[in-house]
Amino acid sequence: MKTTILATLLGLGLGSFGFVAGSLAMSSGSDTGSNPTAASDPYEQAMDLIDDEKYAEAIPLLQKSLAEKGDYADALNELGYANRKLGNWSAGMENYLKALKLEPNHLGANEYLGELYLEQKDLPNAESQLAKLAAACGTCDEQEELAESIAEYKKANSIN
Repeated sequence: MKTTILATLLGLGLGSFGFVAGSLAMSSGSDTGSNPTAASDPYEQAMDLIDDEKYAEAIPLLQKSLAEKGDYADALNELGYANRKLGNWSAGMENYLKALKLEPNHLGANEYLGELYLEQKDLPNAESQLAKLAAACGTCDEQEELAESIAEYKKANSIN
């Protein structure tokens, strides 16, 4: 009988807990409208910061993502981008090259590496990255953006 009473009490308690937990989960989701998995993902958090041009704040989150998941091209590319935007060209270059070693046709890394070369006044290597993009995607956004950056660079430096 003690077992039956205990089981009944536990059942009621678990039922109540399930209802409360379900209610909390529903209210949490409807209040914020956000995806809790994405919100806790350091890469996604870093992307939000990069969108807001908060590059220094994004770097540790990208490093955390890489530590948790291992090297992957998207995070290495964004880490390169954040470093480049902060003027850390050598760190940017290192991360772009790591990304491209993993994925030689990574569109973002090829574009951003080309832009880094332009910042370093290295037009031949920027044009080489443009050729790699053209081979990888033909005409895509990244190829068009790097081509535009190269055209602006040439115009600003009176190069035909």
